[in-house]
Amino acid sequence: MITDKMVIDEVPGWLRLFDDGSVDRTWTGPPQALFQMSSIPPSPTPNSDNVTVHDLPGDPNLRFYLPASDHLSPGTLFPILLHFHGGGFCITHNTWYIYHQFYSRLAGAIPAAIFSVELSLAPEHRLPAQIHDSFSALVRLRSISENQNSDPLFSSLDFSRVFLIGDSSGGNLVHEVAALAGNETDEFWSPVKLAGAIPIHPGFVRATRSKSELEMEQNPVITLDMLDKFMALALPEGATKDHPYSCPMGTAAPAMEELRLPPFMVCVADKDLVRDTNYEYCEAMKKAGKKVEVLVSEGMSHSFYLNKMAVDSDPVIAQRTKELIDAIKDFVSRH
Repeated sequence: MITDKMVIDEVPGWLRLFDDGSVDRTWTGPPQALFQMSSIPPSPTPNSDNVTVHDLPGDPNLRFYLPASDHLSPGTLFPILLHFHGGGFCITHNTWYIYHQFYSRLAGAIPAAIFSVELSLAPEHRLPAQIHDSFSALVRLRSISENQNSDPLFSSLDFSRVFLIGDSSGGNLVHEVAALAGNETDEFWSPVKLAGAIPIHPGFVRATRSKSELEMEQNPVITLDMLDKFMALALPEGATKDHPYSCPMGTAAPAMEELRLPPFMVCVADKDLVRDTNYEYCEAMKKAGKKVEVLVSEGMSHSFYLNKMAVDSDPVIAQRTKELIDAIKDFVSRH
C-alpha cells in the first residue's frame, strides 16, 4: 500500500522534512540562482584563478585547491587553509559553485592551498557529527603530511602553517575544531601546526534574541525562521540555542580561559542578523586573553561574498569581497 508522505517542517527554498524522516533538499527558490547550488567538477588543469582543483576521497572527502607553482617565490611553500562550509549544518555541499568561486579565487590570491571538507548534514546527522567530520579532516591533514615527499600534489605545502576557515555555521566548526585540537599536544599534531583561525560570519546565537536579530532588516540569505529551524534540526535533541555548539561564549560552554587556541580573525558583517552575537563572541575571547582581530564588512549582510551574482552586479559588494580577501591574505601572511 502506497501512502503519501507529509511535510512536517520546511525551510522555504532549501529543505523539506517528511514524516518518515526523509529530507528533500531540491532547490525551489528563484531558478536564476540555481547555478550557484550546482556542483563544480574538479579541474586538473589551471582555471581562471591559475588554480587546479582536485577531489580527494577519504574519511572525510576533501576538495583540494592548489595554486600553480608560479605563485610561489623561490624557497617558499604554500600555507594551508582547512575550510568548513556553511548552510546551518543542514544544507549545501563543499563542491557547490558558491564555495568554488570564492575559495578558488582566495587560493590564488593569498596564495594558499585550500582543503574543503565534505560535511555530514542534519537532521539525518545531528551535531556533533559535523564537528567529528571537521576534526577528522585535520587528522587527515596530518596523514597527508607524512606522505608529502612521495606525492607531488602535496610537495609544495607548508604543514606548519595550517589555518581553519569557515562560513556561517562553518565558523562555529572553526571554534570547535580549534578547541579540540588544543586538547592534544604539539607532538601529536607534528608536523601539522595550527597557525590561525578565521570564522566568517559564524552562526553564534542565543536562546534569547539579540538586538541585531530583533532590529535588523532580514535578508533572504538568512532569516530568523531559518536560524531557528536550522538550529532546531542540527543541535542535539532537546538542546536550546544556548548549547555550546551555537553559543560558545555562554555559561554552558567550556571556559574560554581554559582553551588553547591559535590567533583568530573573526569576520563580521555589519548588516547580519548574528552581528551582535559575533561581537559578543569576540569580546568573550578577548576577555579570556585570546588573540582576536575583528574585520567588519560595513553595510554587508550574511555571507555576501558567496553570492557571485551580487558580487558581479554590485560594485560595493565587489569591493567588500576584495577587502575580505585582502584581510585574509594579510592575516595569513602575518602568522
